[in-house]
Amino acid sequence: MAEIFESAGIALLYGLVGFVVMAVGFIALDLVTPGKLFHVVWTERNRGAAVLLAGQTIAVGLVIEQSIRASESELGLDHGLFSTLLYGLAGVAVMTVISYVVGLLTPGRLGAAVLEDNGDRPHPAAWVQAAMYLGTAFMVGAAVS
Repeated sequence: MAEIFESAGIALLYGLVGFVVMAVGFIALDLVTPGKLFHVVWTERNRGAAVLLAGQTIAVGLVIEQSIRASESELGLDHGLFSTLLYGLAGVAVMTVISYVVGLLTPGRLGAAVLEDNGDRPHPAAWVQAAMYLGTAFMVGAAVS
């Protein structure tokens, strides 16, 4: 029974680290998109912003999952939590930089294009950028594993 409680506590700690990384990811995404992301998604109900946020959230989750797997070592829980935090933040940084660079290379302002909903359909750039986050997550996840 003690093992179950210990494992649940460890899961909770990794979950908290993952939440911190996801919060940083949300802030980073908010910085590279026009407007306040929380308002744009939940109040304005912008589908492009929702697609982008969903893609980025899944991507960060993938990086965290691989980071946790890579952090398992005999160096202890502290080391595992710290390495998961660093790997996760590195993943968010790489995703943000790639998003910014791609935005510089595309015509117009990518962040603004992503937020252009056409009726009930998000701009195709929203899907592309969400997929870019996922692709980046797979690359970062492979690098840390």
